[in-house]
Amino acid sequence: MIEASELGEAELSLSARDPDLHGLILRIGPSRLAANLERSPYEALLHAVAHQQVHGKAAKAILDRLFALFPDHPVPPPEALLQHPEPALRGCGLSAAKLAAMRDIARKTLDGVVPDRVTATSLGDEELIARLTTLRGVGRWTVEMLLIFTLDRPDILPIDDFGVREGYRKLKGLELQPKPKELAKIGEVWSPFRSTAAWYLWRASEIMP
Repeated sequence: MIEASELGEAELSLSARDPDLHGLILRIGPSRLAANLERSPYEALLHAVAHQQVHGKAAKAILDRLFALFPDHPVPPPEALLQHPEPALRGCGLSAAKLAAMRDIARKTLDGVVPDRVTATSLGDEELIARLTTLRGVGRWTVEMLLIFTLDRPDILPIDDFGVREGYRKLKGLELQPKPKELAKIGEVWSPFRSTAAWYLWRASEIMP
Protein backbone atom coordinates (compact mmCIF):
# COMPACT_ATOMS: atom_id res chain seq x y z
CA MET A 1 0.00 0.00 0.00
CA ILE A 2 1.19 3.48 -0.78
CA GLU A 3 0.53 6.83 0.86
CA ALA A 4 -1.97 9.31 -0.57
CA SER A 5 0.87 11.85 -0.76
CA GLU A 6 2.43 9.76 -3.54
CA LEU A 7 -0.59 10.15 -5.84
CA GLY A 8 -1.19 12.65 -8.63
CA GLU A 9 -4.19 14.84 -9.40
CA ALA A 10 -6.14 12.18 -11.30
CA GLU A 11 -5.67 9.53 -8.61
CA LEU A 12 -6.58 11.93 -5.82
CA SER A 13 -9.69 13.10 -7.65
CA LEU A 14 -10.87 9.54 -8.31
CA SER A 15 -10.08 8.52 -4.73
CA ALA A 16 -12.18 11.35 -3.36
CA ARG A 17 -15.18 10.39 -5.49
CA ASP A 18 -15.18 6.61 -5.12
CA PRO A 19 -13.98 4.82 -1.95
CA ASP A 20 -13.58 1.50 -3.78
CA LEU A 21 -11.40 3.12 -6.41
CA HIS A 22 -9.47 4.76 -3.59
CA GLY A 23 -8.64 1.36 -2.12
CA LEU A 24 -7.67 -0.01 -5.52
CA ILE A 25 -5.44 2.97 -6.24
CA LEU A 26 -3.65 2.61 -2.90
CA ARG A 27 -3.13 -1.08 -3.66
CA ILE A 28 -1.79 -0.62 -7.19
CA GLY A 29 -0.04 2.72 -6.85
CA PRO A 30 0.14 5.64 -9.29
CA SER A 31 -1.30 5.10 -12.74
CA ARG A 32 1.13 3.93 -15.40
CA LEU A 33 -1.17 4.96 -18.22
CA ALA A 34 1.03 6.31 -21.01
CA ALA A 35 0.31 7.34 -24.58
CA ASN A 36 2.63 6.83 -27.55
CA LEU A 37 3.11 10.47 -28.47
CA GLU A 38 5.20 9.61 -31.55
CA ARG A 39 2.52 7.54 -33.28
CA SER A 40 0.28 9.09 -35.94
CA PRO A 41 -3.47 8.37 -36.06
CA TYR A 42 -2.86 6.46 -39.31
CA GLU A 43 -0.30 4.18 -37.67
CA ALA A 44 -2.45 3.78 -34.56
CA LEU A 45 -5.40 2.63 -36.68
CA LEU A 46 -3.24 0.07 -38.51
CA HIS A 47 -2.16 -1.31 -35.13
CA ALA A 48 -5.76 -1.35 -33.88
CA VAL A 49 -7.03 -3.30 -36.89
CA ALA A 50 -4.21 -5.84 -36.58
CA HIS A 51 -5.12 -6.41 -32.92
CA GLN A 52 -8.83 -7.00 -33.54
CA GLN A 53 -9.89 -10.47 -32.35
CA VAL A 54 -6.37 -11.88 -32.04
CA HIS A 55 -3.86 -12.23 -29.20
CA GLY A 56 -1.41 -9.37 -28.78
CA LYS A 57 1.60 -11.51 -29.72
CA ALA A 58 -0.10 -12.67 -32.91
CA ALA A 59 -0.97 -9.08 -33.85
CA LYS A 60 2.62 -7.99 -33.27
CA ALA A 61 3.88 -10.78 -35.52
CA ILE A 62 1.48 -9.71 -38.27
CA LEU A 63 2.57 -6.08 -37.98
CA ASP A 64 6.25 -7.01 -37.94
CA ARG A 65 5.82 -8.95 -41.19
CA LEU A 66 3.74 -6.17 -42.74
CA PHE A 67 6.16 -3.39 -41.85
CA ALA A 68 9.09 -5.50 -43.09
CA LEU A 69 7.61 -5.28 -46.59
CA PHE A 70 8.47 -1.56 -46.55
CA PRO A 71 12.08 -1.51 -45.30
CA ASP A 72 12.70 2.10 -46.33
CA HIS A 73 9.96 3.40 -44.03
CA PRO A 74 9.25 3.00 -40.31
CA VAL A 75 5.55 2.77 -41.18
CA PRO A 76 4.12 1.69 -44.57
CA PRO A 77 3.20 4.91 -46.42
CA PRO A 78 -0.50 4.98 -47.33
CA GLU A 79 0.14 5.14 -51.06
CA ALA A 80 2.60 2.24 -50.88
CA LEU A 81 0.18 0.13 -48.86
CA LEU A 82 -2.49 0.70 -51.50
CA GLN A 83 -0.16 -0.23 -54.37
CA HIS A 84 1.45 -3.29 -52.80
CA PRO A 85 0.28 -6.65 -54.22
CA GLU A 86 -2.54 -8.18 -52.22
CA PRO A 87 -1.02 -11.70 -52.01
CA ALA A 88 2.08 -10.33 -50.29
CA LEU A 89 -0.04 -8.40 -47.78
CA ARG A 90 -2.27 -11.40 -47.12
CA GLY A 91 0.90 -13.44 -46.61
CA CYS A 92 1.62 -11.38 -43.50
CA GLY A 93 -1.33 -13.07 -41.83
CA LEU A 94 -3.98 -10.48 -42.62
CA SER A 95 -7.51 -11.69 -43.24
CA ALA A 96 -9.38 -10.30 -46.23
CA ALA A 97 -11.46 -8.13 -43.89
CA LYS A 98 -8.44 -6.71 -42.07
CA LEU A 99 -6.63 -5.99 -45.32
CA ALA A 100 -9.70 -4.20 -46.67
CA ALA A 101 -9.88 -2.15 -43.48
CA MET A 102 -6.21 -1.21 -43.63
CA ARG A 103 -6.48 -0.18 -47.26
CA ASP A 104 -9.51 1.95 -46.46
CA ILE A 105 -7.55 3.59 -43.64
CA ALA A 106 -4.71 4.29 -46.08
CA ARG A 107 -7.12 5.67 -48.69
CA LYS A 108 -8.90 7.88 -46.16
CA THR A 109 -5.54 9.11 -44.86
CA LEU A 110 -4.64 10.31 -48.35
CA ASP A 111 -8.11 11.88 -48.64
CA GLY A 112 -7.64 13.72 -45.34
CA VAL A 113 -10.40 11.92 -43.47
CA VAL A 114 -7.80 10.41 -41.14
CA PRO A 115 -6.05 13.51 -39.81
CA ASP A 116 -2.38 13.89 -39.12
CA ARG A 117 -1.37 14.21 -35.49
CA VAL A 118 -1.30 18.01 -35.49
CA THR A 119 -4.81 18.24 -36.93
CA ALA A 120 -6.09 15.51 -34.60
CA THR A 121 -4.99 17.46 -31.54
CA SER A 122 -7.27 20.32 -32.57
CA LEU A 123 -10.36 18.10 -32.87
CA GLY A 124 -12.67 17.16 -30.02
CA ASP A 125 -13.18 13.61 -28.78
CA GLU A 126 -16.67 13.14 -30.23
CA GLU A 127 -15.69 14.88 -33.45
CA LEU A 128 -12.86 12.38 -33.96
CA ILE A 129 -15.10 9.45 -33.07
CA ALA A 130 -17.73 10.56 -35.59
CA ARG A 131 -15.10 11.14 -38.26
CA LEU A 132 -13.11 7.93 -37.86
CA THR A 133 -15.98 5.51 -37.36
CA THR A 134 -16.84 6.12 -41.02
CA LEU A 135 -13.81 3.99 -41.87
CA ARG A 136 -14.20 0.33 -42.71
CA GLY A 137 -13.56 -1.90 -39.70
CA VAL A 138 -13.25 1.01 -37.27
CA GLY A 139 -15.78 1.26 -34.47
CA ARG A 140 -16.13 3.54 -31.48
CA TRP A 141 -13.96 1.35 -29.24
CA THR A 142 -11.09 1.48 -31.74
CA VAL A 143 -11.20 5.27 -31.83
CA GLU A 144 -11.39 5.42 -28.04
CA MET A 145 -8.17 3.39 -27.84
CA LEU A 146 -6.57 5.88 -30.23
CA LEU A 147 -7.79 8.78 -28.09
CA ILE A 148 -6.34 7.24 -24.92
CA PHE A 149 -3.13 5.60 -26.10
CA THR A 150 -2.10 7.84 -29.02
CA LEU A 151 -3.60 11.28 -28.39
CA ASP A 152 -3.38 11.15 -24.56
CA ARG A 153 -6.96 12.30 -24.04
CA PRO A 154 -7.67 12.25 -20.27
CA ASP A 155 -11.44 11.84 -20.15
CA ILE A 156 -12.33 8.73 -22.20
CA LEU A 157 -14.33 5.86 -20.68
CA PRO A 158 -14.64 2.95 -23.14
CA ILE A 159 -17.97 1.65 -21.88
CA ASP A 160 -18.12 -1.20 -24.44
CA ASP A 161 -14.78 -2.61 -23.30
CA PHE A 162 -15.15 -6.02 -21.60
CA GLY A 163 -12.18 -5.44 -19.28
CA VAL A 164 -13.46 -2.08 -18.08
CA ARG A 165 -16.93 -3.47 -17.31
CA GLU A 166 -15.48 -6.62 -15.72
CA GLY A 167 -13.15 -4.52 -13.61
CA TYR A 168 -16.07 -2.49 -12.34
CA ARG A 169 -18.01 -5.67 -11.57
CA LYS A 170 -15.13 -7.06 -9.53
CA LEU A 171 -14.41 -3.74 -7.82
CA LYS A 172 -18.00 -3.46 -6.62
CA GLY A 173 -18.58 -7.16 -5.95
CA LEU A 174 -21.43 -7.41 -8.44
CA GLU A 175 -22.83 -10.59 -9.96
CA LEU A 176 -23.17 -9.04 -13.42
CA GLN A 177 -21.26 -6.44 -15.38
CA PRO A 178 -22.98 -3.08 -15.75
CA LYS A 179 -24.52 -2.41 -19.13
CA PRO A 180 -22.60 0.12 -21.24
CA LYS A 181 -25.19 2.88 -20.78
CA GLU A 182 -25.27 2.21 -17.05
CA LEU A 183 -21.48 2.43 -16.81
CA ALA A 184 -21.51 5.67 -18.81
CA LYS A 185 -23.84 7.19 -16.20
CA ILE A 186 -21.79 5.81 -13.32
CA GLY A 187 -18.59 7.14 -14.85
CA GLU A 188 -19.79 10.72 -15.10
CA VAL A 189 -18.57 11.30 -11.55
CA TRP A 190 -15.02 10.37 -12.59
CA SER A 191 -14.75 13.16 -15.17
CA PRO A 192 -12.35 14.72 -16.17
CA PHE A 193 -10.14 11.70 -15.42
CA ARG A 194 -12.13 8.85 -16.93
CA SER A 195 -9.16 7.53 -18.92
CA THR A 196 -7.28 6.98 -15.67
CA ALA A 197 -10.38 5.36 -14.15
CA ALA A 198 -10.50 2.98 -17.13
CA TRP A 199 -6.83 2.09 -16.59
CA TYR A 200 -7.54 1.14 -12.96
CA LEU A 201 -10.61 -0.87 -13.96
CA TRP A 202 -8.48 -2.81 -16.47
CA ARG A 203 -6.08 -3.57 -13.63
CA ALA A 204 -8.98 -4.60 -11.37
CA SER A 205 -10.17 -7.07 -14.00
CA GLU A 206 -6.70 -8.65 -13.95
CA ILE A 207 -5.87 -8.81 -10.25
CA MET A 208 -9.15 -9.03 -8.36
CA PRO A 209 -10.86 -12.40 -7.77
